[in-house]
Amino acid sequence: MPADRALRIVLAEDSVLLRDGLVALLTRFGHEVVAAVGDAETLLAAVAEHEPDVVVTDVRMPPGFQDEGLHAAVKLREERPGLPVLVLSQYVQRAYAAELLDSGDGTGVGYLLKDRVGQVEEFVAALREVAAGGTVVDPEVVRQLLRRRRDPLARLSPREREVLALIAEGRSNGAIAKALVVSDAAVGKHIGSILTKLDLPPADDTHRRVLAVLAYLRS
Repeated sequence: MPADRALRIVLAEDSVLLRDGLVALLTRFGHEVVAAVGDAETLLAAVAEHEPDVVVTDVRMPPGFQDEGLHAAVKLREERPGLPVLVLSQYVQRAYAAELLDSGDGTGVGYLLKDRVGQVEEFVAALREVAAGGTVVDPEVVRQLLRRRRDPLARLSPREREVLALIAEGRSNGAIAKALVVSDAAVGKHIGSILTKLDLPPADDTHRRVLAVLAYLRS
């Protein structure tokens, strides 16, 4: 997908104020919101009607205000494995976040907290990344998934856990070294040890490392 291509988006958000704000924001960046709906059932119908490039959906929507939007997102990914879906939420639904990340063919999926919408350019960049088949996960979601899977991480040292969390946030080796005040060589050794202990294949590309960590979290 060309980097400057306008996206056709189906948006699901029960708050009228936030929904209208997102429509205005996305339109300002040159994208087309082909449908903006307020509940999960209408979301499913809108996707079937419009066949969008990407879906953006809230988690809690009518009628129960529980996890209807996330269930709809997983259902859409099961029916259309290649459909990019970006979930926005005020909360981290840990079990369903893992299910979402494992849905479809494993590409074109994102889970961001709504605070990210305030960082406009980051949000729009994340949306385009998901639409292009990438995986975008809020660092807080990563941290909570890591806490949920703490027992399988028992083999890692405290420093290796720090490095793993930074890898999962998409940090480069240099950024990790700067954050932990260690050398690049030390970071490389930690990463090699982590991948060995978690039975993950080594990978140089940052994005592939993030996907490897997420694959481990899903297992």
